[in-house]
Amino acid sequence: MSGCFAGIDVGTGSVRAGIFDSSGKQLAVAKRDIRIWKEHGDVVEQSSDDIWACVCASVKEAVARAGIAAGDVKGIGFDATCSLVVLGAEGRSLPVGPHGDPARNVIVWMDHRATGQADRINALGSPVLDYVGGTISPEMETPKLLWLSEKLPNTFADAWQFFDLADFLTWKATGSLARSVCTVTCKWTYLAHEQRWDPDYFRKIGLGTLADEGFVRIGTEIVAAGTPLGGGLTAQAAEELGLADGIAVAAGLIDAHAGGLGTVGARQGGGEAGANGALSRMAYVFGTSACTLLTTTDPAFVPGVWGPYFSAMVPGFWLNEGGQSAAGAAIDRLVRLHPAAAQATELAKADGQNLSAWLARRAEAAGGASAIAALVGTLHVVPEFLGNRAPFADHLARGVIAGLDMDEDLDSLVGLYMAGLAGIGYGLKQILDAQAAKGARTETVVVSGGAGQSALVRQVLADAANVNIAAIGAPEPVLLGAAMLGAVAAGRYADFREAMWSMSEIEVVYPPDAATRLWHERRFKGFEALQAAYRHLRD
Repeated sequence: MSGCFAGIDVGTGSVRAGIFDSSGKQLAVAKRDIRIWKEHGDVVEQSSDDIWACVCASVKEAVARAGIAAGDVKGIGFDATCSLVVLGAEGRSLPVGPHGDPARNVIVWMDHRATGQADRINALGSPVLDYVGGTISPEMETPKLLWLSEKLPNTFADAWQFFDLADFLTWKATGSLARSVCTVTCKWTYLAHEQRWDPDYFRKIGLGTLADEGFVRIGTEIVAAGTPLGGGLTAQAAEELGLADGIAVAAGLIDAHAGGLGTVGARQGGGEAGANGALSRMAYVFGTSACTLLTTTDPAFVPGVWGPYFSAMVPGFWLNEGGQSAAGAAIDRLVRLHPAAAQATELAKADGQNLSAWLARRAEAAGGASAIAALVGTLHVVPEFLGNRAPFADHLARGVIAGLDMDEDLDSLVGLYMAGLAGIGYGLKQILDAQAAKGARTETVVVSGGAGQSALVRQVLADAANVNIAAIGAPEPVLLGAAMLGAVAAGRYADFREAMWSMSEIEVVYPPDAATRLWHERRFKGFEALQAAYRHLRD
């Protein structure tokens, strides 16, 4: 077989590699878990060496499972979490914590150690902040860099390069120091619409050294996602990955944006698709966190929603990025608080399922989304355990559970699960409403990600957010989006519009159920009241 493309997705907990043909058919997938360190103070770290080893093992296994020759893979695309990788001279790892362990050289996106630095940056103000929704997040890289410069000045001074994780992976594969416009625009404050960094911003916040150096440690060559890098896959990387050297390696994407690329431009019954189709849809990548990705022709400035970013996903278009800092992780956290969680976990394990999938199946047997009022009862959940990413940009927001009774059985656990899903849907509705208020309306939300694969989850989201929820036929949309990068870099498709139309297709649409609309409207008012009550108590 010829003309295959590899998509490599580096998520928070694992690496996945997928092999796809030029029509978008998935031939094989392989996975490896990533080591992760979590410590008090919202510290979350990883190892770039461990991540690369997992990438290599996953690619080799995926190629073997696909039953193809190494030479059949013509292009590679990487996506990854927006985590910060720190390398010293000759690419050696540098420690990013007081532990001094150089193996731990990645500050993970969800690490919130730089909350104080983010607050100070926001208090100083800058025109740059207009292009991150008005407020910098501790999930972004400049607060993390500022923390390193203040708390670990030796690591900061010794660093040769600071990479976003996706750009680290393309450097490992090609030796190219080029950065993707996606990573540096969305997480590093690069002004893509002006094709420049803002030195005044860096000097103002305390990172003037980077500006004085001409930004050589964070990127001087910025290219569009899908651009072929260097001379292709180096001989060393080819040997480690089990592929042919010289094949095309594309500039990458943040993981959620790969899910957006794999879904929003999908063809649907011969209708409009590609970049134009994406303008009527919003991607919703529902995994550990949830990310919303809205494509527009003109910039939309939405308070609390990141962006607008130029060319950050689809070249030539603007992007607004919102989402929930904890989504799938919030549901997991929520249900494990229940007294019946241990019993349900054992039952799920006996059925070969994870706990969330088992609860979804049990909820379906009890009537599913249409029976949500009876299943939920008095329970209300605001699942903001890791803060509110959008539309409030409130990293101090926390989860709220109201209406608890003394029930400890499995049925009450199912009710808590359904209340949590509804809360995720209400958070999605707030983002949609905030964007619509600025003229950026969405007809259809295209869902992807592991937490959004269930038909029950999709219907609850549609009902709670009062929007059409669609899904494409591909089982791994994020991997497919990464493979599209490789297909464009290899020249199989001329641009993203052609790749999106050719490699993805809408399979099913879940319209909101009119029968539950009034119930959800009332519950949404309660959701917002609980958010406001917690803010009042906290303040």
